[in-house]
Formats: sequence, C-alpha cells, structure tokens
Amino acid sequence: MSPLLFQQQVLAWFDVHGRKDLPWQQAITPYSVWLSEIMLQQTQVATVIPYFNAFIERFPSIEQLAKAPLDHVLHQWSGLGYYARARNLHKAAQLIVGQGYFPETLDELVALPGIGISTAGAILSIVFKKSEPILDGNVKRVLARFKAVNGWPGNSQVNKDLWAISAQLTPIARVADYTQAMMDLGATICKRSKPVCDKCPLESHCIARQQGIVSLLPTPKPRKVLPVKSLILLMLSNNLNQVYLERRPPTGIWGGLWSLPEFDDIDAVHDWCLAKQIAAYDTGMLAVQRHTFSHYHLDYKTLLIQTDNPINFVMEANQSLWYNLEQNDALGLPAPIKQLLQQLHGDNNNGKNG
Repeated sequence: MSPLLFQQQVLAWFDVHGRKDLPWQQAITPYSVWLSEIMLQQTQVATVIPYFNAFIERFPSIEQLAKAPLDHVLHQWSGLGYYARARNLHKAAQLIVGQGYFPETLDELVALPGIGISTAGAILSIVFKKSEPILDGNVKRVLARFKAVNGWPGNSQVNKDLWAISAQLTPIARVADYTQAMMDLGATICKRSKPVCDKCPLESHCIARQQGIVSLLPTPKPRKVLPVKSLILLMLSNNLNQVYLERRPPTGIWGGLWSLPEFDDIDAVHDWCLAKQIAAYDTGMLAVQRHTFSHYHLDYKTLLIQTDNPINFVMEANQSLWYNLEQNDALGLPAPIKQLLQQLHGDNNNGKNG
C-alpha cells in the first residue's frame, strides 16, 4: 500500500467518522492545542474534557497562565495526575510570554519543558499545517499493527523504526486532518483491546490482521512486579477545623503539591510532634489505602492527631500552612490527599450535626 493510498484511506474515514467536536478543536489556537496535547499524555479523552474546559475557563490565555501562581495551576490540575505536566506547562508559558511569540519550529518547541517530538509534531501539524509526523500511543498502535512491527515500542530501535514509518506516511496536504485522523483511528478503532478491525479503513492491508496477530501487537512492555512502599500520613488538625499541610519538593512524586507529612512509623510521628512542641493526642488511625504510581504501589495509613495549641507552632514560610477545611483554597493537592481532607471534613460536619 503506497503512502498516498494510505493517506487517502485514512482521510476518507476521518471525513465520515473522525471526531470533530472536541473542545480543543473549536476555534483552534496554539494554546488550546498545546494544552490538550499535554493533558492527553497518558490520559483518556473522556477524562481530559472536563479538566480542559475548566482549565481554559480559569486561564483563558497563555499570558494569564504565565502570570498565575503555580499553586493555582496545580490546584486546577488536581486529580489529573502526572503533575510534572502542569509544572512544565506553567514554566513553558512563562518562557513563551517572555520571548513574545509562540514557537513555530520543531527545535523551538522541543526546547520548551514538557514538549517532546510527538507533541511538537501535533502542534505544528494541527495549528500551523506543517508536515510533521507524530508518534503518540494511539499512532504507535496503528502503525505497529499495520506494518506488523514486533518488539516493545519503548525499545530504541523499535521506536526508531516506527518513527520512520510515521514520517514516510505523513502527508503534506491536509496534514492537520491526517494527524487527528491517526489519533482517532487508534483511539476508536485500533484500540488496545477489542479493536474493531472490520470497520478499519486499513483492514485489507494490515499485516497484523492478515497474520492473525493483532492482539499481540504492539508488543507489551516486559512485565515486572511493582515494589510496594509503606508509610504513615499525619493528619494533624486543630480546634479551628484546620489541617497542617506541607509543600512537597518541586520534583519527584506530587512535586510542588501540598500534602500531609509522611513518616515511616508511629514513633517517628510522635518524635516529630515533640520536637515541634505540639501538645497533641491521637484520635484514631484510618485503614490502609493503596495508591499506585507508574513505578510502585504506595500503601499508606493515616494517623489522626488533634492539637489545641496551633499558635505555638512555628511555620516555615511558603512550605507549611494550616488548611481550612471549610474553604476551597486554590492549593494543588494530590487526589488521595484531597479525598482524605474531604472525608475528614465530612466526618467533622456529621459530628456537629449529630
């Protein structure tokens, strides 16, 4: 199948079946496409749509995003995960505003934090109609099956081969529609499980289909057992219905977000309270909960401690604070921490109403 015929088949399918009503497809701008591409990294479209709409409403332009406090940006991102995306988005917005224009070349775009070659290609093709290939997860799946490319795409040689195929097949004309079509084809037809091969415009030329190995491609990542880490979260509350939070380091898990203090065991919690001269008493321990990151499971128990002397507690500027459960302050909170705080707030209100 020639590249031209491939393009014609994909575009003909897109004209009839492609998605054209997604929020970022309306009144296309560099900002809206860039934001959507960042949000769609490792996240499904259905999950992204409400976050995208809320984010655009809160930060309607790159300029407003650039001048917003990082806390407000992380707060708006809370629950979407992979928070480095939000930090990089904010930093890149500041760089773009500083230089006075939105980059229109591959080199300029990939020089910005958080923008890889595929994301840059999507921006250039969709916004600026430049013939640049992409290779996101959906496109990898389509091409790996169409050409029956064996091997895990994370392998450098396999990845290089898929990029070469993508570049060969990317058209010059209608490149914006083609880019969207390839993403749609992978998301709605050539799905990871239960692909709808009989509705695919490439079915008759798909080598994996011909060989009966569609379900085997792309070759999955070599499996490894995720390690399990355990810790205790301290939920220290005072008589003003406030909870003590600390800002996490700027990089790493939940980087830059506000969270509960973490400890290896209960003795360490009590030692910490003594060191800070907190008059405190335990009020209970919540059951173990698990949160899974990309490279490990986190099992955590939450120790509830009450203090009546918060005014004697020395706070570190911009690194710790008392969070009022009654208010929806614009703080970036990891989803599990946000849920714990909501649970505590609900329990407190139930106690007051009981």
